[in-house]
Amino acid sequence: MESTIRDVFRHCIRFPVPISASVVTEELVDTATDKRCITVLARWSQCDLERGMKLHFSQRWTLLCKHDTIEHVLPSGPSSHIEKELLSCQSPSGTLQAVIREEAERQYLEVWGQNGLEKSLDLIALNKHGKVYEDAQFACLAWSPCEKKLLYVAEKKRVEPSAQSSFASASEDGGLVLLEEQDKNVYIEDWGEGLVGKSCPVLCVADLLKAAVIVYAGIPPNISPGQALWGPNGRGVVFVGQWNEPFRLGLKFCSNRRSALFYLNMKGNCECLSSDSMSVSSPRMSPDSCWIVYLQGQVFGPHHQCLSMMLYDMKNRSTSVLVDVVRRAEKGQFAGIYESLPSQCWSADSERIFFSSASENNKAVFSVNRTTGRVTQVCGLDVLRLDDFGSVQLLTIQKDLMVMSCSSPNQPPCLRVGFLSTVDQAEDLQLCNLGGAEVYEEFYWQPMLITPPSQEENHQFSGLNFGAILLKPYSPQERRKTPLVVNIHGGPHSHFAADWNATAAALSKLGFAVLMVNYRGSTGFGQDSIESLLGNVGSQDVKDVQRAVLCALHNETTLDPDRVAVMGGSHGGFLACHLIGQYPDFYRACAARNPVINAATLLGTSDIVDWRYSSVGLQYAFDQLPTSQSLTSMLEKSPIIHAAQIRAPVLLMLGGRDRRVSPHQGLELYRALKSRNTPVRLLWYSDEGHSLSKVNTQSDCFLNIALWFKEHLN
Repeated sequence: MESTIRDVFRHCIRFPVPISASVVTEELVDTATDKRCITVLARWSQCDLERGMKLHFSQRWTLLCKHDTIEHVLPSGPSSHIEKELLSCQSPSGTLQAVIREEAERQYLEVWGQNGLEKSLDLIALNKHGKVYEDAQFACLAWSPCEKKLLYVAEKKRVEPSAQSSFASASEDGGLVLLEEQDKNVYIEDWGEGLVGKSCPVLCVADLLKAAVIVYAGIPPNISPGQALWGPNGRGVVFVGQWNEPFRLGLKFCSNRRSALFYLNMKGNCECLSSDSMSVSSPRMSPDSCWIVYLQGQVFGPHHQCLSMMLYDMKNRSTSVLVDVVRRAEKGQFAGIYESLPSQCWSADSERIFFSSASENNKAVFSVNRTTGRVTQVCGLDVLRLDDFGSVQLLTIQKDLMVMSCSSPNQPPCLRVGFLSTVDQAEDLQLCNLGGAEVYEEFYWQPMLITPPSQEENHQFSGLNFGAILLKPYSPQERRKTPLVVNIHGGPHSHFAADWNATAAALSKLGFAVLMVNYRGSTGFGQDSIESLLGNVGSQDVKDVQRAVLCALHNETTLDPDRVAVMGGSHGGFLACHLIGQYPDFYRACAARNPVINAATLLGTSDIVDWRYSSVGLQYAFDQLPTSQSLTSMLEKSPIIHAAQIRAPVLLMLGGRDRRVSPHQGLELYRALKSRNTPVRLLWYSDEGHSLSKVNTQSDCFLNIALWFKEHLN
């Protein structure tokens, strides 16, 4: 059995996933007929179970185009393994490639051209800053318009005291912090889960002609810069500044942190371009350098939310709302913006902005007209020429050529490219296949839209639907009814799109049906759905999952109601443990990854303490102190209060370095179950964080989950 499970998981996790794409060159072949050659570069991630690591590789395709039609795609040839790259960026002309690479604890800035390596800077030897940032919250790598400078973000340099050093002040460029002897053990804050060790980012510019690096001064000390890009003509830098006072809160998966858009000129003058009381992300400059779009949300409240798209007019220095927050959407309509914009998202004429976003159980690509603000679905489910893919993710649009990653629960990712000539007509989108897996796995899937019964309505936010996605083998094994695994996403303000999910696919291939639930509070259903969960965790979301399960069992008579298991991570683990406590005779087994078990005891250990208050319906402020009432509310909404009723065997998987949900949460349930002789098994991954994302960990978790469910569902 173990070897079968390993083989199935190896099969499902081996499919490459595209992580970025770019249009690297364009060459006019025939002026009379407007024939062009366009080269597209894609970067992929692939899990290698044998080595226990994620590999990255690149592929190139040459497209033969006439006007806005792709006539032929030349074969890509073999893939190229990418080693130890942290960041990379193509120059505006397409002739140079910048790479930041890490080898043996050293970091190098490399520039590659047509004749190989043209420049290499040892950033550690230059000693201007600490490690370069490569994360999604702060990192950037951007060429100046003149292609002589590169902009990136790194940790501020700290110089440890030594016997030879005196107590000097910080350097003039603001790039160094010299620690006094008495300060060597002072606590240094960081930005929490996934950003451990990242505390004081600085904007850095590498001057390629001088082979030198400078650290920009002028940014207020209470602001941490990131997501930077060059201003018009390279005369300044636009960046997102995160407030780091009075203290830092966890940033990953949180779009509710106070931040603003800033402009820093070459003289060190820093100006705020946006509201300074909101949350800001994803600034993107138009090709004509006249406009910046960025995303904006509220501070505190839901940790993730429906965002508005803002438009900044560089000439008139004015800001307007381009796409507002969507409170709720009609079935199949645009439901709002929930994720970062692609790094290249503008049409060539600077008139349209393109992006992907969750829409009910799917993910689709949309465009917005800069002048009218009209939002149009460009491609996705029910739009022509995408073969009913459940998820379409825009990777880039350059020179009006769109590159998209398309997948479904039974179809691993593949790349599609196409020109878009008329934004309002989806029929104008001519798509070609580039690469990826052309595989259809042997199970089917269907989306579900569920209306809560009257007794489960939230009367403050009435009339809200929620969703689910059911995966089901084509035929039950041994002609028996099919066991059902209920899979619950974390967040809670997250989303299961109908895309390729290796875990769900592998469970389906092992004979389980899988129900992935987007309960009220998930993204993709409007801001009202998100806000409806505040103060109702542990009840509304629990009832939604149970309602989805009952609907699936009612609609699919081949599912076995006597063999139902539940699994989830983080808030999904919180809900899984609630379900087996609130419905102790219904579920036969449970698997929970880093679950929230007792919100009251988590209050002092989580990197997102604000969410602990917001989740139970309380306002948060930095100077907040716990009260008996707030702690009681957190406890009453926690799974631990139902621990005495739990009968289902529980498998716990905990990350020893989890900063978001302390592993002591899982240990609290483990001890409660052990003392009551309830079957429980705990897996401890000492060097893992919240996501349990290392390849070997993913494999081990899946093996144990599958064996656990096979054993207890018989």
